[in-house]
Amino acid sequence: MHRIRCLLGGGSEIGALALEHAGYAARQGMVFYERLEPVDPGSAGVLGQLGGRMIRAGAWEQLGGMVREKELIERRVILPLAQPQLAERLGLVPPRAIVLFGPPGTGKTSFAKGVASRLGWPFVELFPSRLAGESPASLAAALREAFSLVAELDKVVLFIDEVEEIAGARQPRTVSATQGVTNEMLKLIPPFREQDERLLICATNSVRALDSAFLRHGRFDYVIPVGPPDPAARAAIWDRYLAAIPHGMLDMTALVEESRLFTPADIEFAARRTAQHVFERVMFERGAEEATTADIVHAIGQTRRTLTPELVAEFEQDIQDHARV
Repeated sequence: MHRIRCLLGGGSEIGALALEHAGYAARQGMVFYERLEPVDPGSAGVLGQLGGRMIRAGAWEQLGGMVREKELIERRVILPLAQPQLAERLGLVPPRAIVLFGPPGTGKTSFAKGVASRLGWPFVELFPSRLAGESPASLAAALREAFSLVAELDKVVLFIDEVEEIAGARQPRTVSATQGVTNEMLKLIPPFREQDERLLICATNSVRALDSAFLRHGRFDYVIPVGPPDPAARAAIWDRYLAAIPHGMLDMTALVEESRLFTPADIEFAARRTAQHVFERVMFERGAEEATTADIVHAIGQTRRTLTPELVAEFEQDIQDHARV
């Protein structure tokens, strides 16, 4: 059976009678809530100045694999921000700033965008390399200006990748302009944290390169590892990227094993190589359109791994030394 619902404006008795004659039944106890929020024209202009945008709906749900990381971020970060009244009632202060760390290609940027999509907040990414001028002093000034603009937005997920460029470890008893940039960044975080409906996400491939004061309690609520996908995550990521490629029965166990030390980005690239190989086979050899396990294994062999055993060992040590979840 199909269920058909109709919303009727109050005071329309004739309309109500017509619906009842057509077989509709009124549902008692139903209340329709609506809230109108004014759109601040200035906010849209500020978002444009910062190069921000709204991330498409569903970006969080489309993150394939990485179930442990997704669940952790969902519980610790997204839900307290999405349910502020419940959090306040229970004495939970929603997070204002987090660090994501892990080897390159593990999806830290995708997680940040997914969080913005899940919350329905604008996403703004600051690129330290683009902010930098001719001197570290100009970078510090550019950071101040950018954070000042961000403060004008009603809500925002602010993302800074490769944050070690502006928050690197300071050398004791040494004064330099570069350390001035780190000092400036340290000063900008507390005012950012004072505002509701804002989340700062910083990402780094080398958490050990960050200044110790940058990571301390009071600046960042969580320091979350985002590591290489385990076998179950690799299988889920393969499923995601192979869904668009015609194929027959595949030996997924072999694909997962062959792609050890692959990041999600590596798997995406190998899937693209597979599709390219099949495309050329059809174009030039009039061969089969379906990809086989052998096709994909060949593409895996032609893909340079981002990770090495040494990088994985460093990451595991960084979890012991720096993670805070």
